[in-house]
Amino acid sequence: MEGLGNDFVVVVGSHAFSTSEIAALCDRRRGVGADGVLVVSGDRDRVGMSYFNADGSEAEMCGNGLRCVARLAVDLGMTDRREFSVDTPGGPRRVKVSSSEVTAELGPVTVGEKRRIGNRDFHLVSVGNPHAVSWVEGLEGIRLGSTGRALQDVFSEGINVEMVRVDTPAEISMRVWERGIGETSACGTGAVAAVAAGFAQGLTGEKVEVNLVGGAAQVTLEGGTSWITGPARLVYRGEWPG
Repeated sequence: MEGLGNDFVVVVGSHAFSTSEIAALCDRRRGVGADGVLVVSGDRDRVGMSYFNADGSEAEMCGNGLRCVARLAVDLGMTDRREFSVDTPGGPRRVKVSSSEVTAELGPVTVGEKRRIGNRDFHLVSVGNPHAVSWVEGLEGIRLGSTGRALQDVFSEGINVEMVRVDTPAEISMRVWERGIGETSACGTGAVAAVAAGFAQGLTGEKVEVNLVGGAAQVTLEGGTSWITGPARLVYRGEWPG
């Protein structure tokens, strides 16, 4: 499945994978190829998800993955509702599934300190997982890869890195480097982190269109929680022989 180009191998049922098995699945030359692996479990009463990055490390939350899980749960008849909750490592998250898009709750956002690292300022944000947001004037020619890799040595548990341009108070554009993966087409929690940092500094409003490499998403901050709306799509089904 994919959401804004952020793609996943999605496995249904109670499966346990080793780090090497996840890395093999996500290998784009010798495996299926994906940014990560989603494991979906549940029945009509409960839907749950776990998420693993392409390097096999487990992540606390994945916004695009959560939208994909919600879409799949409806398509497979795991629930007969269009609005329900998904159990995630960060707690239950509400989702709303329509014919064209999925809205997912990503929970409370904490905007922390600003830190100067190298020659750039980063605003630290938690969306249940860690982010470092930096404002840029343009997205072309930025050293996202080297910066993202360098920050993994600064933060012991790793960190997601967002380079963000504020277009208007209601629209931003960004690129993202995800820990355990590298640069990706989109990151749902990264989009929320960028909007939360922008709102905290008076650069954006609470409802913002976020332009990512893989497409646009809508982020809303309200009532102490955050929401992201965007597409989620089944690409194909298959069997893994390993």
